Amino acid sequence: MASSEPRRLIVNADDFGLSAAVNVAVVRAHREGILTSASLMVNEPGFAEAVRLAKENPRLGVGLHLTLLRGHATLSPAQIPGLVNAHGEFSNSPVGAGLKYFFDDDLRAQLRAEIHAQFAKFRATGLPLDHVNGHLHLHLHPVILEILMADAAQLGLTHLRLTRDCFSRSRRMARGRWFYRASHAAIYEGLSRRARPLLRQRGIKHAQITFGLLQDARVDEAYLLKLLPELPAGDSEVYSHPSLDAAPAELAALVSPRVKALVSELGIRLIRYQDL
Repeated sequence: MASSEPRRLIVNADDFGLSAAVNVAVVRAHREGILTSASLMVNEPGFAEAVRLAKENPRLGVGLHLTLLRGHATLSPAQIPGLVNAHGEFSNSPVGAGLKYFFDDDLRAQLRAEIHAQFAKFRATGLPLDHVNGHLHLHLHPVILEILMADAAQLGLTHLRLTRDCFSRSRRMARGRWFYRASHAAIYEGLSRRARPLLRQRGIKHAQITFGLLQDARVDEAYLLKLLPELPAGDSEVYSHPSLDAAPAELAALVSPRVKALVSELGIRLIRYQDL
């Protein structure tokens, strides 16, 4: 028997604030398409413009895209010497940084300081904090998550992305890259299983499943047209990386008339994290 529970969908854009090309794409996808929220990088070149655009579009839910990898820090290199180089840049190696953060206990105080600094910089924008997630999903790293959970009340953390995707469903919607997709599905299923009870204990809300993880920047029109009819009952998220230059196909998917028509036809309610 089909579930009577409504299907609600958060449609999020990561990397808001990375560049002007990303910012313009995010706003267009929100105004003309199905995008409901975006995750803000507070230390990248397009940050100030992204904040201005967000204030001009108050229905766009804006969250913090916590960046501790492949990006720039809020604090100076002198304050967090174990995390960044002389230019204030984090490591570009996900595996290397992940192992370093896990095994080097001396870095935990620096990680906590940088995490708090990024939250403070977001608060200073005056934007309501719609949600929190991490660049390359590093918010689910055991050490990062431990800090977030310990300081959730102080940080004002109420909504978090629970990054997990369904490999069996993904197999029906896309082909190829089997090792990448199977390995990522397994890794994030384990991390999300560990995170779920911690979020429940603190009353932190999340969608039940996050689509896009196994697409690796291939959230195009064809994928969305296959995904939407298979969307499970309850609350889901699909995230993408729309931009005018690096991922124009993802922008095209979010503003696609066929995609918008299918959302309406299926009765899917588009929401933000704050609507959970």
